[in-house]
Amino acid sequence: MSAGTSEPASPRSADPELREDRLLGGRVRLLQPLSGYRAATDPVLLAAAVPATPGQSVLELGIGAGAATLCLAARVGGLSLAGLEIEPLYLGLAARNAALNGVEISLVEGDIAAPPPELRARSFDHVILNPPYHPSASPPSPVAVRDRAHREGGAGIDDWIGAALARARPRGRIALIHRAERLPEILAALTDRAGAIEVLPLAAREGRDAKRVIVRARKGVRTPSRLLAPLVLHEGQAHLADQDDFTRRARAILRDARPIDFEETSR
Repeated sequence: MSAGTSEPASPRSADPELREDRLLGGRVRLLQPLSGYRAATDPVLLAAAVPATPGQSVLELGIGAGAATLCLAARVGGLSLAGLEIEPLYLGLAARNAALNGVEISLVEGDIAAPPPELRARSFDHVILNPPYHPSASPPSPVAVRDRAHREGGAGIDDWIGAALARARPRGRIALIHRAERLPEILAALTDRAGAIEVLPLAAREGRDAKRVIVRARKGVRTPSRLLAPLVLHEGQAHLADQDDFTRRARAILRDARPIDFEETSR
């Protein structure tokens, strides 16, 4: 679910090391490296899970090239947006992509473990994150920048969630997308620190195990947790033609910029 679902505008951009993709049915233009991490479905789904409203503030930890934040901005206007990124390459791409889409994002270079003072001085209504999916002990990728995007370095899931909660205002919200097999670590990191936890499994097809989960929580509340019915992304049991086979709900989210309705999943 993390590849092959962006909408190419052209195979190459003016820069021979970049390509330009389109997300949300062409609403978002995204320059991405030909080699290295490239965003596809996951950040679009993450953005759709954020219940932000105009006038609120949103921080993305590990903003990368800006896909999730830009998808959120395409759906909700009037947000105060910020992003933290450790990789200069992706920070530069996030700045270019923000300009390309006419979106203002306050971009900060730094590590989640030690955010710069200008970020530590702020709190946000929403903090979103798409942390590296693989533990530090996983085999490394031969492409260094891809390896840093996909494999944990010194910071694990607990560190990422701790950083998100530290930057959220009291009763503020966090949202993340991750591999389903790491859900126990995510829930452990949220225990006694957040409530109103909602877990939305993401299944590629009906009857398949969920490979991803979206988790939302609120800082400092004690509202009970909810495990929702899966959001199924594709019709049928196999991809049979060279065209998208998204379900009605998935197409509305991924192509038409609709938010994920967490109440619909429970009906």
